[in-house]
Amino acid sequence: MCGILGVVAKNQINQLLYDGLLVLQHRGQDAAGIVTAEGATFHMHKGGGMVRDVFRTRDMRALLGACGIAHTRYPTAGSAWSAAESQPFYVNSPFGLVLGHNGNLTNTDQLKSELFRQDLRHVNTNSDSEVLLNVLAHELQEGAANYKLDPATIFKAVSGVHRRCRGAYAVVAMIAGYGLLAFRDPYGIRPLIYGKLETEFGTEYLVASESVALDALGYEVVRDIAPGEAIFIDEDGNFYAQQCATNPSLNPCIFEYVYLARPDSVIDGISVYETRLRMGESLADKIRRQHADLDIDVVIPIPDSSRPAAMQLANRLNLPYREGFIKNRYIGRTFIMPGQSARRKSVRQKLNAIGMEFKGKNVMLVDDSIVRGTTSREIVQMARESGARKVFFASAAPPVRFPNVYGIDMPTREELIATGRSDEEIAREIGADHLIYQDLDALIDDVRSVNPAVTRFEDSCFSGDYITGDVTQEYLDGVEAQRRDGGKPQRSATQLDLNLEVVD
Repeated sequence: MCGILGVVAKNQINQLLYDGLLVLQHRGQDAAGIVTAEGATFHMHKGGGMVRDVFRTRDMRALLGACGIAHTRYPTAGSAWSAAESQPFYVNSPFGLVLGHNGNLTNTDQLKSELFRQDLRHVNTNSDSEVLLNVLAHELQEGAANYKLDPATIFKAVSGVHRRCRGAYAVVAMIAGYGLLAFRDPYGIRPLIYGKLETEFGTEYLVASESVALDALGYEVVRDIAPGEAIFIDEDGNFYAQQCATNPSLNPCIFEYVYLARPDSVIDGISVYETRLRMGESLADKIRRQHADLDIDVVIPIPDSSRPAAMQLANRLNLPYREGFIKNRYIGRTFIMPGQSARRKSVRQKLNAIGMEFKGKNVMLVDDSIVRGTTSREIVQMARESGARKVFFASAAPPVRFPNVYGIDMPTREELIATGRSDEEIAREIGADHLIYQDLDALIDDVRSVNPAVTRFEDSCFSGDYITGDVTQEYLDGVEAQRRDGGKPQRSATQLDLNLEVVD
């Protein structure tokens, strides 16, 4: 999960990109970067940490130009943060090219070998995004006649990327002296949307991971970029679009709707907020059908993403809804924390219980999902310490039993509390008196009902069905071994500034 932005405007866009990254901060808190283009020169600044910590006034003043891309990152399966691996990435041959990527490639090792042995390209980091950048650069080189580009050549290069790369990828890139390129993998797993703004100087374009960035920055939403599609906007603002994949199909990641995306976003025509309301309704229906004997006094959400589901569940069951936990917004999302001990400690720093809402009551706690169970266990204990008589726990998502390999940090089965355990065993593990999970079929129906045109979703963390068809047990074992051996070391405060002049 990362956040990406791309802009082609008529005036300076450094502040615009910074503001957009703030809106997409929830998609990654590990590192952030901005690259702008001024003629043949790229201006880059990137570093580790939150957006507000990476950029200072002096950094922003150096980011000149009316075309740019930006990225906010958290590392995925087996990867670690370093200054070298923060994005966007840059390569200078055959054209000055910078790229930001949201997702995860599943054939990185194969591509590295091809790049080194066949394409004569060297990759400096362990990031699959740098691999993707070099594949794109090679395909541009293969198609460019006399090192000149036109939209048809650029789209042909993206077709080459689709043929070679497997996995999930939503990409924004800039080609020095030409313009902005954005494209999405043929399965449409990770989100990408674009909008426009009519100004007195002409049309400006913005590409982003989520529609909320367009809303916040005053751009009119045009549409989602289709699976396999690429769009190119040249420096003069001319817009081009083309389908670049064979047999593309839309399979958006269902976990975006459960947890990752902001509730005010609309992804592939599906309101995230509305899906979360419907998750609460279907979960309430399951409780009424199968757990009517539960004597529930009050429904309390685990802030923040479970609120819509919890409110609708309470309404559907005609139960009181209360805010029982107050969130400290200056603590990072525990889902992204690097180690189990850090996650456990951060829960108590992040949430504090309001005792009067728990004392002497049978409490139904509602969360969006249960991944490792660390947060759930600590929260149940907090409820008991606040005087709850009984603590029931409901998850708006099904059990997470399988690793996600498409850009979400769910890498090892041994870390997933639901792997190899029944619902009753999981309830005992987190200390709850009773545990209710959403059914996968119900979750899919909840999301699909908002936009029936979307018929299939990437739901591998629940079902074990990997949509790209190339994820083997050997691959999963390798990812898990890499994570156990390497982990995610703590980041330093290193930052990187570059002015990269491209000479034709």
